[in-house]
Amino acid sequence: MNNVEIYTKSYCPYCHRAKALLDSKGVSYQEYEISTDRARQQEMAERSARRTVPQIFINGQQIGGSDDLAAAQKSGLLDELLSSKPDAVVQR
Repeated sequence: MNNVEIYTKSYCPYCHRAKALLDSKGVSYQEYEISTDRARQQEMAERSARRTVPQIFINGQQIGGSDDLAAAQKSGLLDELLSSKPDAVVQR
């Protein structure tokens, strides 16, 4: 089973788009809603070196934001990541 994590803010349309893509693929994910959680915001910034949402990780590997997730879907990388073993690193 893959570990998919997504940092979001409730009012973010890009977050909604990224979650919709994951939902359409039947992917379960752990969502961290960080609108008012400063500790989680800091955690996300440290993990991703970014402050924008969403930030998506699959098996600990940073995918990036909504556009990055859509590009991974289009290129086939997303399916490759989701079908790989949880401790495998897939090169982009």
